[in-house]
Amino acid sequence: MTACAVACGFTIAADGAYAARLAGEGEARYPERWTLGGPEPYAVPLPLAQPEEADSEVLPLADGRVLIRRRVADRHAFALLYPSGAAAGPRTGELQLGGIEAQEGLRVRLLPPSPDGLGAYALAVGAEESAVWRVAGGSGGPERVAVLAGRCSGGVWLDRAGRLLALDRALDGRTKAVAVDLERGGEISPLLQISEDSDDRLLLAAPDSGLLVIRSDAPGEERLGWGVLGSARPVRFPECLRIADAHPFAVQPGQVLMPETCGVALRVGETELALWRPADRYVFRLGTPAGWLGTGLWTAEGRLHLPYATTETPCGLVGLTQPVAPPPPVHLDPLPTPPQRPVPLQQAPLG
Repeated sequence: MTACAVACGFTIAADGAYAARLAGEGEARYPERWTLGGPEPYAVPLPLAQPEEADSEVLPLADGRVLIRRRVADRHAFALLYPSGAAAGPRTGELQLGGIEAQEGLRVRLLPPSPDGLGAYALAVGAEESAVWRVAGGSGGPERVAVLAGRCSGGVWLDRAGRLLALDRALDGRTKAVAVDLERGGEISPLLQISEDSDDRLLLAAPDSGLLVIRSDAPGEERLGWGVLGSARPVRFPECLRIADAHPFAVQPGQVLMPETCGVALRVGETELALWRPADRYVFRLGTPAGWLGTGLWTAEGRLHLPYATTETPCGLVGLTQPVAPPPPVHLDPLPTPPQRPVPLQQAPLG
């Protein structure tokens, strides 16, 4: 899950079975859970007695419950919501999980859904340090599981177990992606170090293939590029990815040890879609369905599912297949100049 999913307010679980968003408008907001794993998608509203604030966040779990983060007085509060089968009373059940103290200047947001579908995490960013909190799936209330010097952003899972989390850490005037091992007390390892003076951010990762999609200014300007987890090959910055206002949001899973064959989906502006694979050196620019929610999910079979909501279809899903690219040009994309150091991904705690 990426920044786009947060921006559009629609978050898809790691296994694609459920999704969640804040539905409604203005002062009449309420959580809504989408079920995507069946033959047809359908939505279940989860309203409570009071409407939700527009800055609340929701995140689906693998068991169908929806985690919500709210700002309540002097803390960021977390709760699990679920459809209630009670014949009388509210139709939404709620389980309070506790909260994080809302200190001055502290920004708290939910991280993308954990790959195991059981836990949920939040990132709390202060003036000089950042902390990762487990807010669901632990033994009790919110638990701080990692502390990092500097201000962190992003958030990409590097494995299927929900152990290794990549964050973009701003420290000493530079931003570098680092790997955080949540099972080893928040142990930190370098992840992206393209050059000493570059800002290197991780946008997407495909644990099966090792494909990484990054954004870096190492080539002299901010560019989208790709690398391979644990590889000594340099990061590539294809010319075809020089697209203004492009935000990668989904990468194809299941391509074991074949990063070049992974489909990558990018949102361009507000309504345009771009599809790309490293092997093709070509980008397809496509339109999107009306009411597209700005994100989506690749399947291992190569289908890209795009959620949309309109007045006529309040819960819709359209599927696309990666088109066949034309033959590659004779020339190859040049490597960045000056030559960049390889991504030292082997230093991450993946062994």
